Amino acid sequence: MAGHVQHTGTGDGPSDEVRAAAEWQLWHERRTAVVSGPYGPLALTGTHWLDDHPDGRIPGLPGRWAAEGDAVRLTAAGGDGLTLDGAPFTGEARLTADHGPIGEARAAHGARRFPVLHREGLWAVRDFDPGAPARRAFAGIETTPYDSRWALPGRYVPYPERTGLRVRNADGAERGLGLDGEIVFELGGAERTLRVAVEDDGSLWAVFSDPTGTGDPDGGNSGNSSYRFRFLRPRPPAADGTVTVDFNRALLPPCGFADHFICPFPPPGNTLPVPVTAGERRATTR
Repeated sequence: MAGHVQHTGTGDGPSDEVRAAAEWQLWHERRTAVVSGPYGPLALTGTHWLDDHPDGRIPGLPGRWAAEGDAVRLTAAGGDGLTLDGAPFTGEARLTADHGPIGEARAAHGARRFPVLHREGLWAVRDFDPGAPARRAFAGIETTPYDSRWALPGRYVPYPERTGLRVRNADGAERGLGLDGEIVFELGGAERTLRVAVEDDGSLWAVFSDPTGTGDPDGGNSGNSSYRFRFLRPRPPAADGTVTVDFNRALLPPCGFADHFICPFPPPGNTLPVPVTAGERRATTR
């Protein structure tokens, strides 16, 4: 990493760095617990687009699922063993998209949960199974230890209005991605930018790749020490736009744990030329 990153120049003493490292360790432990939880990303065993199943039958899923305008019609017989809102369910019900925790999805079969997804006019049903093979095989997240030199000072520059573009997703389809501005920071002796979206809580979200990634989406990277792209979620900028760009908290996207997610690839401009040897690198298995 020598020559790639600069100190923030804040004059923080060792106690501040020790505190930051401890906070990062707690963050990493919580993150691992969420990923490995009963309804974390490792539990996703399928994303089923209803247009691919015009008869309403999805292999491996009980009941019949059909898109009907602004909702999904679920039809269940007594032998299907489905529950709805925690109670045994037979008959028909109209389901809208689930936005809460996966464990609280309305439709279920035993411990499995079937959240409904709506994306660009299309409906899908996902199957989260706590007994998924990926969850049983999970051994941890390979993550680079905390290094304060990767916590970079930056600034957020908003766009005059939200910009929408189409980007390829992990399932091969192109979908819309909304971007609200850029974060600007110095890395490798030069000014860099990442295009970001603003989340509901004011935090930022970027999708980026770098030369450490295996199989860069654009074919430009040949590294093999981290997943092909990662997420970054800086905390909300200060009133003057200053923000910490902390690559120690670079995240594996959900599709880094299960192939059934439809994560967006980095938009144009979000491929960094400097190896980011920090943050989460890859999921490991037993």
